[in-house]
Amino acid sequence: MAHNYASLRYHLIFCTKSRLPMITPALKEDLLAYICGIIVKRRGVVLEINGLEDHVHVLAGLPPTIAVSEALQKIKGGSSWWVNNHRRIDHHFQWQPGYGAFTVSESLVPKVRKYIRDQEEHHRCQSFETEMAAFVKRHGLSPELSRLLGLNQRGEPDSRPVGRRSSSRRDGRR
Repeated sequence: MAHNYASLRYHLIFCTKSRLPMITPALKEDLLAYICGIIVKRRGVVLEINGLEDHVHVLAGLPPTIAVSEALQKIKGGSSWWVNNHRRIDHHFQWQPGYGAFTVSESLVPKVRKYIRDQEEHHRCQSFETEMAAFVKRHGLSPELSRLLGLNQRGEPDSRPVGRRSSSRRDGRR
């Protein structure tokens, strides 16, 4: 085949550090616009974006030349740099180290767009932890939700340094 064809759409979800409510109403619109700019600069397309005070959802098409992990590093690193260097909030802004990235077929794009648009309404009825657990289960991923989200066993943000958190291994050793 002489040409490359790719349709790579991802539902990206990432949280503020320790899931603190850092995305204020005054910050939200400009932050989401800045994130869109980062994606477009890397030849991606933003199909939908929305966020709450502690996390963001993005439906984006990414080119096959950029890995999802690289895209998230650029999005999170660039947007936190922008918030902090433009003094958009009174304290230091950071994103949680992890993220969720789920592929989306063309047939499901309208449903995912609506889901992202309706985040405020959706989270009146369901917690973020429950939302992420459903994504993990639906996509057949490891049920180690606490590790994925940086939460302790009670479902609260784990404030210990990453190097001091226990990690489960297949052989049972820590």
